[in-house]
Amino acid sequence: MQLEFLGTGSGQPSKFRNVTSIALRLLDERNAVWLFDVGEATQHQILKTTLRPRKVEKIFISHLHGDHIFGLPGFLSSRSFQGADKNEPLTIYGPKGVKEFVQTALRVSETRLSYPLVYVEVTEGVIFDDKTFRVVAAKMRHRIETWGYRVEEKDHEGELLVDKLRQESIPSGPIFGQLKAGKKVTLPDGRILDGRDYIGAAKKGRIVTFILDTRPNDNIAILAHNADVLVHESTYGAGEEEAKLAKSHAHSTSVNAANVAKRANVEKLVLTHLSARYIGPMFKSLITDVRYIFPNTIIARDFDVIDIPFKK
Repeated sequence: MQLEFLGTGSGQPSKFRNVTSIALRLLDERNAVWLFDVGEATQHQILKTTLRPRKVEKIFISHLHGDHIFGLPGFLSSRSFQGADKNEPLTIYGPKGVKEFVQTALRVSETRLSYPLVYVEVTEGVIFDDKTFRVVAAKMRHRIETWGYRVEEKDHEGELLVDKLRQESIPSGPIFGQLKAGKKVTLPDGRILDGRDYIGAAKKGRIVTFILDTRPNDNIAILAHNADVLVHESTYGAGEEEAKLAKSHAHSTSVNAANVAKRANVEKLVLTHLSARYIGPMFKSLITDVRYIFPNTIIARDFDVIDIPFKK
């Protein structure tokens, strides 16, 4: 599981940061990629990575401001040109209006997709659940309807302890499969083996939370509780003037993000959606101001890839 940041700026593109889009790479877990917001030129950013549009099976839209959705029509169209077919549907989760936006853009431009689109209008609570992942949504506080998302990976079953089996001279083959299934097996020499004795500890599923554009609110800590990674907007840095700007524009500061990460027992905080003002000395000050509150904080840059390992 990895995060790849395709755009980390706010409002409009800058020389150093494109507008918001984040890829959650689940290639090992389900051979798929999920996108969180699709700002303008997301498809251009993807061209500079190893991501394949056909692998994108789900898109989660936080809200309908342009810097979070203007890249949708172009990306969806290009996915057709790159060979996606009727057996590779794509589901778009988002607030009321995202379906109208996409359908209008495709209709006016006379764009016909080679694959089906499925729309899910987001509501509070669980919006997706299968054998590998669950996604929970909660409302944020922005100028328009906005959602935060919590992605929960289901626990992985323990692996078969092959080395232990070999040390005990247990022959490979069907017996291994029976033991992996937790069954009891009687060997030709009379030994009785219990599969539960040869299966390692289960791996706890990982949790990633996405908070993109919001004032501080109680739902953030709920979505972020015990998360391995909290991706949180940080349009503004520390300081009284920045706090006033954040409040007036319905955004968060880096200090807001650090405080909620600490309160929610998060493992790592990743700041994104930065104002273009944060370059050079201001950028260094931004991270310094946050780490005294929550040390395990990083600021995402475009094309950063962050691994999310299993907890030991």
